[in-house]
Amino acid sequence: MLDLLGREVTLSEPAPSDDDWYLNLLWIDREKCLLLTHSGTLFSVFRAGVRVAHLRPLGDYIVEAIETELRAERLPSGTFAQLDPDDVRIAKTASRSTLGYMKEMAFELEWNIANHGGLDRIDTDVLNHALRRQLRSHGRDYARPIELVNEHLANQHRPPERLTPSQARRVPVQPPTF
Repeated sequence: MLDLLGREVTLSEPAPSDDDWYLNLLWIDREKCLLLTHSGTLFSVFRAGVRVAHLRPLGDYIVEAIETELRAERLPSGTFAQLDPDDVRIAKTASRSTLGYMKEMAFELEWNIANHGGLDRIDTDVLNHALRRQLRSHGRDYARPIELVNEHLANQHRPPERLTPSQARRVPVQPPTF
């Protein structure tokens, strides 16, 4: 990806977060394609036929792609925090599990595209829709990315739980085991 951007890129080193987005360059049918994935929900965006000019500036392209797919899913534009094209930073990979999911998604995309006769014969909107509904292992459970996004949205609007003093007294405390 760094070679594709074709300029001096300074890698930032932010702390890993579930709000991170991962970007992977794929070559399918001799075309550059991008796979973007949100670390916390595995919400993914696939783009085919990407040109270097599209990626300059990178933030504009990425944010527009994410916002387009949020609209396609009828999700609010504020679903994910910090979608600011001027604040896109390139960083080293912080989550190997997210990369593993992306590798699996890339394999599925390549198979589906080949099975339908190539990029020019498949609807990328349908691919994106299916990508977000594929059952994935997430932690100790299985979930679909679109379900994880809906949970993410529900948690955004839920105030943090606080125990009242009487509830706190009723919480059983387990003695340490040795």
